[in-house]
Amino acid sequence: MTGSGRIATVLRSTCCASALTLLVTGAGPASHAGPRLSEGSRQLAYPAGMGRRQLAIVPVVHRLAKHSATCAVSSRTLGSSSVAYAAILRRDSLIREAPRARSPVIARLGSHDGHGFREVLGVIGVHAGPRCLPDWYRVELPVLPNGTTGWVRAWAVRTYRVRSRIVVDVSQRRLRLFRSGSLAFETPVAVGASATPTPLGRYFVNERYVLPDDSGPFGPNALGISAHSEVLAHVWVEDGPTGIHGTNEPWSIGQAASHGCIRVSNVTMRRLFQLAPAGTPVVVEA
Repeated sequence: MTGSGRIATVLRSTCCASALTLLVTGAGPASHAGPRLSEGSRQLAYPAGMGRRQLAIVPVVHRLAKHSATCAVSSRTLGSSSVAYAAILRRDSLIREAPRARSPVIARLGSHDGHGFREVLGVIGVHAGPRCLPDWYRVELPVLPNGTTGWVRAWAVRTYRVRSRIVVDVSQRRLRLFRSGSLAFETPVAVGASATPTPLGRYFVNERYVLPDDSGPFGPNALGISAHSEVLAHVWVEDGPTGIHGTNEPWSIGQAASHGCIRVSNVTMRRLFQLAPAGTPVVVEA
């Protein structure tokens, strides 16, 4: 999301053989002997930008009523099987429980996340004020508990459309990538082992990395997603982050083998990375 490939970060191979954490210590389970890394890896990685040649920032909707100057205050859901919406925060913002100025605050987010990426949110609803213009957006948040949503002021974000969607079937161990509602490709994956399952739910891509050494445990690329391992949330740093990435253990593909992340072959990861911009919905189902 930074658009710069010159500032290297470090990916430690941790909770899912891909914890996507930056220059941290203690990136393993609690241990008197210090951090334990599942692959012993410490790889350089570079922020890769939003993807799809940097998505055009466009309003989700200009007006909620085309032929009226006034509206009843109302909300509606957004998105379909062929198009989704996402937003980046323009400034530090309060996320509220309801689209009201005095509604309880459920999260405080900066314009950039802890890794220096622009903060990305999935947009799943819009609230109209009395002049038919959007004044709040309902957004998906990259926080615990998984599936947390809230409302952010419309003026605090820049919105854009996303035509890609990733669906992961854990029981079949298959990943499907859709573009504009049509299946682009599908591929076998490795998912979380029984003790550290891949968390089910609806998430979104919020970080994108390029790795100069594709022989490591992450392969050539990694997609950070908004999911957190519910098993490892209080054991690993950053609440047990989860991602999709390549692997140097191709024999694990098709198995329940990870600490929660989704592994694909390196060849597939390169293709997936090109088609999955920041904000891409990721649906993980049983």
